[in-house]
Amino acid sequence: MTPRTGPETLRRAASPARLLTLAVLPALLPALFLSVLAVPGARAAESAPTVSLSKKEAGKGGEITVSGKGWRGGALLMLLICGQATPERGVIGGTNSCANGDGRAVTTDEKGAFSKRLPVAEPPEPCPCVVHVATVTGEQASADAAFTVAGHPTAELPRRTGGGKLAVLAATRLEGDSSLLTWFGAPPARRLVFTVGNLGPAPVEDPVFEIGTAHGVYAPQWEERQWRGTVAPGARARIALPVELSAGAHGDYQISLRYGKKVLAEQPWGIGRPWGVTLFWVLLCLVVPAAVFRIGMAVVDRIRPRTVGAHRTAGARPGPAVSKGPPRRTTPVARTARSAAAGDATTAVLPWFTPDSAPSENRPRPTTKGQA
Repeated sequence: MTPRTGPETLRRAASPARLLTLAVLPALLPALFLSVLAVPGARAAESAPTVSLSKKEAGKGGEITVSGKGWRGGALLMLLICGQATPERGVIGGTNSCANGDGRAVTTDEKGAFSKRLPVAEPPEPCPCVVHVATVTGEQASADAAFTVAGHPTAELPRRTGGGKLAVLAATRLEGDSSLLTWFGAPPARRLVFTVGNLGPAPVEDPVFEIGTAHGVYAPQWEERQWRGTVAPGARARIALPVELSAGAHGDYQISLRYGKKVLAEQPWGIGRPWGVTLFWVLLCLVVPAAVFRIGMAVVDRIRPRTVGAHRTAGARPGPAVSKGPPRRTTPVARTARSAAAGDATTAVLPWFTPDSAPSENRPRPTTKGQA
């Protein structure tokens, strides 16, 4: 007789497996939780860029080798020696605290590694110093390695101001006017004016802002601008930062203000075309050919040969002046003689008549058909 399988039978068969699962699951949960937390941390550690130095200390004029791993493949990096900085706090004063004139650029390989020689130079700020490596284009990334410049002065780092938080309280605006030189292609310059407030519990000293200029579809180009002053907690300050474009810039630009990693404000800026440059080239294209033509005509006039008729005309003496008075009656014979004298004078002056070929009244007239 075949036993029947029903719900009760299935429940009895599954009860030992259920009990085993319930007994093992509490022991596996901590291991699973730790593995989930460890994987992102390991990935972050692997992807974090690192920097190593061949020497921890060197004097001005020396040279060190900077190596790195974990960077983005094919990324362009900038290597600088900066003062008033530590790997924990970073470069406090921004790139203004670095020896920018002696920096070096390097491109990472496909695996994100690089090795570059860097000359040792004294930064404008006192030590502690670091070798600062940061990306130039693309996704922002940076890393610092502690370094000591032998013989360079050392000073304590300023107290932390990480508790401060700046926010723009009013609309930004561009102040200033274009000069006459801008109409002829000089770099346009303005001042970006805005009001910030400190919303944090700690004061902010000498904040470093970034001004970005974007034209068309291109990404903004960022430049650091440091403001000298302190914004107390709950206080506000009016800040004006200089903004300057390249020579001959025209069109629609977008000016952005960034503090830290946050864009605080954006301001459009429309610049007219420098028509003075166009006018200059138009005048140049007109004046130069005219001057060359005048010079060429003067040379041709000087070197061209003089004709014989021109010499005769130039050397001819003027006739006797006719006295003014009442007209005198002349006889037909006198008029004929005067006409003959005038004809002789004309024949003598005109160069294309010779005495033999000049018209004469004594020559026989040609006869026509039917006349004797």
